[in-house]
Amino acid sequence: MDTRLKTYLTLCNTMNYRRTAEEVNLTQPAVTKQIQSLEEEYGTKLFQYVGRRLYITEDGLLLKQFAESQHYNEAELFSKLRRTERRVLRLGATKSIGDSVLDGYLARYLETEHNNLSLVVANTSRLLSMLDASELDFIVVEGSFEKKKYEVRLLRQERFIGICALRHPFAGTIIPVQSLSGQNLFLREEGSGTRDIFERELKSRGYDLSIFNRTTILSSFQPLKKLVSLGLGISFVYQPVADTDQNLAQFMVADMALEHEFNIVWLKHTSAYDYVNGFFRE
Repeated sequence: MDTRLKTYLTLCNTMNYRRTAEEVNLTQPAVTKQIQSLEEEYGTKLFQYVGRRLYITEDGLLLKQFAESQHYNEAELFSKLRRTERRVLRLGATKSIGDSVLDGYLARYLETEHNNLSLVVANTSRLLSMLDASELDFIVVEGSFEKKKYEVRLLRQERFIGICALRHPFAGTIIPVQSLSGQNLFLREEGSGTRDIFERELKSRGYDLSIFNRTTILSSFQPLKKLVSLGLGISFVYQPVADTDQNLAQFMVADMALEHEFNIVWLKHTSAYDYVNGFFRE
């Protein structure tokens, strides 16, 4: 892989010439020269300053996508050349999916003796960053992301529902969105697909998180479900997450989208396609 592209990817991540120089062990003028060389070769501007802040251009984003694929493919080549090493499948999943959807796929994949894998469970934002950096072969996520940048395959669709304590007034009902006013809400952290979907659903109806009396952020579903079951607030999760807890009741919000996508995502123009097929084979 062209060393200029490696420098370029580092600058895309840092958006700072000084920090890039430190990370790639070059002088700052050398980094500038490499970027200028790429711009001359491709005949376009890759970065531009607005005030004192550096931004990547549309053409720069196209080159970034190409360079990320090149980075992944080069790593794959090295892996195949080192035939003595056993390839470990690297996959990532959001917590909604990793905690409740992948069990059957994981068990089936590991039934084959020579197969091995590592699973990273994190929020959508973090997983996309790791995928871009070629730290993962593919990811399975919910929520919105820039689909045109990646290869995407629909895994399944799941219902997005409200959960509450068994004796909560919402239990087993369909409520108008206005009824959420004054409730205590348990919510995932920023960057999670679950939170992104819920905030977009609220916004489409003219509301935001200020409708709630209190919003508590929890990055794990286990304490979230426990606190909801104790009647300390409500939350919104995917059906498989709710179905694993008998101490929770479910409810719906009128006119809120019932189903959302779980998508398999990998870098374009890479051999990760083979790993996706191998893991999700029928």
